[in-house]
Amino acid sequence: MIDLKNLTIKKAQDMMKAGELTSADLTAAYLKEIEKKNPEINAYLEVYSDAMDQARAADAERAAAANSGSSAALLESKPLLGIPMGIKDNILVKGKRVTAASKLLEHYVGSYDATAIIKLKSAGAVFLGRLNMDEFAMGGSTENSAFGPTRNPADTSRVPGGTSGGSAAAVAMDGALVALGSDTGGSIRQPGSFCGVVGLKPTYGSVSRHGLMPMGSSFDVIGPLAKNVDDAETIFNIIKGKDRYDSTSIDLPTNLEVPKKLRVGILPELFNMGGIDKAVLDNLHESIDKLKKAGVEIKEISIPHLKYALAVYYTIIPAEVSSNMARYDGIKYGSRVEGENLLGDYMNTRGQLLGREVRRRIMLGTYVLSSGYHDAYYNKATMVRNLLRNDFIDVFKDVDVILTPTAPSPAFKIGQNTNDPIKMYLEDVFTVTANLVGVPGISIPSGFTEVEGKKLPLGIQFMASHCREDILFAIGKIFEQLNG
Repeated sequence: MIDLKNLTIKKAQDMMKAGELTSADLTAAYLKEIEKKNPEINAYLEVYSDAMDQARAADAERAAAANSGSSAALLESKPLLGIPMGIKDNILVKGKRVTAASKLLEHYVGSYDATAIIKLKSAGAVFLGRLNMDEFAMGGSTENSAFGPTRNPADTSRVPGGTSGGSAAAVAMDGALVALGSDTGGSIRQPGSFCGVVGLKPTYGSVSRHGLMPMGSSFDVIGPLAKNVDDAETIFNIIKGKDRYDSTSIDLPTNLEVPKKLRVGILPELFNMGGIDKAVLDNLHESIDKLKKAGVEIKEISIPHLKYALAVYYTIIPAEVSSNMARYDGIKYGSRVEGENLLGDYMNTRGQLLGREVRRRIMLGTYVLSSGYHDAYYNKATMVRNLLRNDFIDVFKDVDVILTPTAPSPAFKIGQNTNDPIKMYLEDVFTVTANLVGVPGISIPSGFTEVEGKKLPLGIQFMASHCREDILFAIGKIFEQLNG
């Protein structure tokens, strides 16, 4: 019996190296869990029929290396050899369906591999299937999927967060060792918090967006969800790096050192801020006390323009959505609903095959960009975004990381916020800023709160300066040890 609950990439590789386990055994164990739990959880939209074939090929490669005495070299070049993982349904895998959880792309098949997928394949990963999400990555609960909501493994009456809810739920339900998601305003970190797993949003540009269906092109970034910080770091180190197919991509500096004594910044105004669940605030206080006892320096900080972050985000994001969604017209690719003429084709296709939240954001964005309102809204929001970037540059002169809750509440009930988009958008209050300014952020499990007899996970978020994922991993590992 494989202990999937406590399995890590390192443990799995050590067991396979020792001959105690094969990739086929491991993949079969995950497929069994998916078969058992997915009908209720709905994390997977599709389990790939060739998952076991991928695993057997990894085992054959490992056996051949063992016979030739090159096992160590093989694992160095392929650190994920035989490791099963799931992929969010907006990241292209060649020859596999990828729908962005939308009826419009229900039958679309990827014509090439995303750069992140190429790197994971080269590292030896086994792909189990594609994971549910909010349609075109718009939402915060994975209720906006055209193929039904994903449910939280901790309490199936509640959401797993979004938009990478399927990715977080898959890891939490032991349906994958790790998973790939994307984060535009908290879409990896918030579901990580709700499901009790680690979620990393890397520095903007540190992971290529080539092959990621765009939502907000100046915000989007691919990142991992995992059981622990080590596994998230392993995946990040594989998928990071400059890519000729993405002009915004960058190589991270290699000569950086993590400070011996880390300084953690906290925002005093959070403690009196309305709309935060008491359990979340109590958990934040407890987390700060644990860090203090571990010798981490805690400093109060101020971010002058932080109060405008959510408004700025929900002004710029719909504008980018409106622009990016123009390509989905039913003409070049995707499903199509016939009309009386070309305009009728457009209107029928988009009106009938796009969900309510997607249509809402397209309309908001078109309004924000329209003549007479562009200067009043979009340009002003862009100016405040730049002010926020300067605020963060100043803050990171005094501290190494910023600590906040990941979300203002534990996972909420399915349907609770569906008819209140403002309330749903407020769930992103702590996460959007990292995307606005491009810095990395990580959500780490920080405990539980009991609600209606269920233990609901809570998470805290650390943000670091540009390209300082190394500091996030360092503080994350310290916090994991403190949290047991």
